Amino acid sequence: MQPIRVAAQPTAERTLVLPVLPGAALSDTALPVTDEVRAEAAVLLTEATDAGAAGTVQVLARPLRTPRCLVLAGVGSGDETGWRAAGAAVSRAVTAETSITVAMPADASQEAVRGLAEGLWLAAYTFRVPGDDSVAAGPEVTIAVAEPDRYSAVLEAARVTVEATLFARDLTNMPSSIKGPEWLASEIRTAATGRPGVTVSVREPDQLASEGFGGILAVGGGSARGPRLVELAWQPPTARTHVVLVGKGITFDTGGISIKPVDGMKLMRKDMGGAAAIIAATLGAAALQLPVRVTALAPLAENMVSGSAFRPGDVVRHYGGMTSESTNSDAEGRLVLADALVYAVRRLAPDLLIDLATLTGANAVALGRRTAAVYSDSDALADALIAAAGEAGEQAWRMPLPADYIEYLGSDIADLLSYSDRGASSVTAALYLREFAGDMRDRWLHVDMSAPSWADAADGELAKGATGWGVRTLLRWLATL
Repeated sequence: MQPIRVAAQPTAERTLVLPVLPGAALSDTALPVTDEVRAEAAVLLTEATDAGAAGTVQVLARPLRTPRCLVLAGVGSGDETGWRAAGAAVSRAVTAETSITVAMPADASQEAVRGLAEGLWLAAYTFRVPGDDSVAAGPEVTIAVAEPDRYSAVLEAARVTVEATLFARDLTNMPSSIKGPEWLASEIRTAATGRPGVTVSVREPDQLASEGFGGILAVGGGSARGPRLVELAWQPPTARTHVVLVGKGITFDTGGISIKPVDGMKLMRKDMGGAAAIIAATLGAAALQLPVRVTALAPLAENMVSGSAFRPGDVVRHYGGMTSESTNSDAEGRLVLADALVYAVRRLAPDLLIDLATLTGANAVALGRRTAAVYSDSDALADALIAAAGEAGEQAWRMPLPADYIEYLGSDIADLLSYSDRGASSVTAALYLREFAGDMRDRWLHVDMSAPSWADAADGELAKGATGWGVRTLLRWLATL
């Protein structure tokens, strides 16, 4: 990550960024700006379209003068979202620069500085496979404010949040030739090492079998790389609330016997995006010293085609004894989540239970590419998480859990049918998972984040590829508990 600092009246010799409000209005800044620069900015704005809209930029080269480059960045209404968009746009507009100074308004809020920093860092992300060190650190950014000490805490919160988000992006982008369940479990263990208050344990296939994690074993049974269940915990001594986060961790999804077409399979390295998000958020909570106990459960498996793969029509016995008739082996994520949910309820006694999963393609059909679907019987829990998503710059929308769809989960040979071709598939998947929340169903929430977990092109603070969706939302939400 590129260095970003706050300072009072730094020297802006190379690139100076001035914020622009709607109506092409330049705000007063904490950093003195010459009349000459302001006059040039005013002329440049007269030629611009939608000047001041969040995320718009105009760049003026001044090679023989100081500063050498002037950037006008639209911040919209000036809220955190607008500043995040401005930061992302600036990051992409001046990639060749070595030094950038952003002149903040004299009355800049802490949220403005946090949004700007997050946008700058997130948009600058580039993934490289291990061993490729070709990515430069990026330009040094100085955020010019009147009172630097006032913003140090929010800048640190932004740094930790982005660092966690980029960790989730790295894990999700990693090719599945490298990223099997064992590798991913090892990466999580390494990331947790040396962090006070953080513990990690990994259940391997033999232990999963002896304890009855039938869903994880069924899905992972077709692969030569056996499944794992990672349990990562942050337990501060002052915690009053215990949250369990469960994340789908399918390191590659062929669809199993119900095999996917090529176009549906080529990006399936992203099918562990939920696990990446909940692991990264837990590590972020520890780094921020949030006073809430968090346990992350990541069931990891590779859904492959082989003679040992589970079949459509098989009955899977989950942890705790409930059974599922699986009529479609490409609906595998809910099977591993079911095991982890029951384990969480029976063994961990949480106050709140949240699961994140790249679960259904129907998520994108219903809500588009940028919005996650939220399901819960708790109005308060759903409202709080969706509000946190909005503040964090991620999008989520609450979906219904209609009672008349429950009959679609009926099976003649098991407790539940894991996949039904009737009803809305994202909804029936959520209803299925709810059955495993037991007596915590009124404190459970499910997020289907399949669509927003991946960006087909750079967009705002998102780089092409894995987005790390959910990390920012979870950290904002956990900070309120």
